[in-house]
Amino acid sequence: MLLLKNPKIAVPIVLFAGIIWSFGPLVVRYMDEPHLVPWQYIFGRGLTIFILLNLYLYFEEGKNFWKNYLKVGKSGIIGGCGLGIAMISFIYSITNTSAAITLLCLAAMPFFTALLAFLFLKESISINVWISIFIATVGIIIMALGNNETNSLVGFIFGMTSSIGFSAFSVSLRWRKETPKFTTVAVAGLFCFIFAAIMILIGNKPFFSTSYNGALFSLHGTLVCLGLILYSIGSKAIPAAELTLLSLTEVIGGIFWVWLPLFGINEVPDTNTIIGGFFLFISLFYYSMVMRWNKRYIGLN
Repeated sequence: MLLLKNPKIAVPIVLFAGIIWSFGPLVVRYMDEPHLVPWQYIFGRGLTIFILLNLYLYFEEGKNFWKNYLKVGKSGIIGGCGLGIAMISFIYSITNTSAAITLLCLAAMPFFTALLAFLFLKESISINVWISIFIATVGIIIMALGNNETNSLVGFIFGMTSSIGFSAFSVSLRWRKETPKFTTVAVAGLFCFIFAAIMILIGNKPFFSTSYNGALFSLHGTLVCLGLILYSIGSKAIPAAELTLLSLTEVIGGIFWVWLPLFGINEVPDTNTIIGGFFLFISLFYYSMVMRWNKRYIGLN
């Protein structure tokens, strides 16, 4: 992997990674009735992620890249399944509620990571981090109270599930740090691919949607891979706390793209989402500052 040691170069790279991820919700909104083909979406996206990451590992490490799978272990399997569940939950969330709510649920990921690390890895959490978690919880509750429609509430629940899944993936990496990160993500793609295939067979449904949808499924998977590669390269020169703050370009951009009239979606966040999002951003900013002051890396690494 490319080793980047200059923060002045790494910062824009990480910002750009978040921007790349932020186009994911827009891609989903362009799909033809994605709520009718969720398993085909998960099948196509998972396959794309698995293939592209393995190609990346091949060009990075040569023909022996497959040996990384021998190092995965329990943590890699648990992390891969957690990330796979997060990917599956994402499509059910964003097709049942606004992109803003889905993305703001994902923005709570560092706090779930801290809580899971506290519960399962016995990592201590300072009072300042508990304060930031409390502020984030207030914001999430406000968003939940504003979702009175059944479908919107379902989308919120799946969004939180997706956030927890990503957090489980993060904690699994902290449990066994030598686990190869890209291989774990490839396992997640394989998990989605296999699980979706089983569900498609059980439901006696076609494996592929229209060629138009199929292209968008693969495009979204490609965006995820590119973002992960750039994020990992940039992370070598930036503390994890600052990475958490910089990666918020995914949330900010994602909400902006689906609202921007230029793209034709015109999805305007409701009042509760804006207020809840404000609390969430305050908590994230406070959290990042605390991490910078204390030089502790409890968040997503």
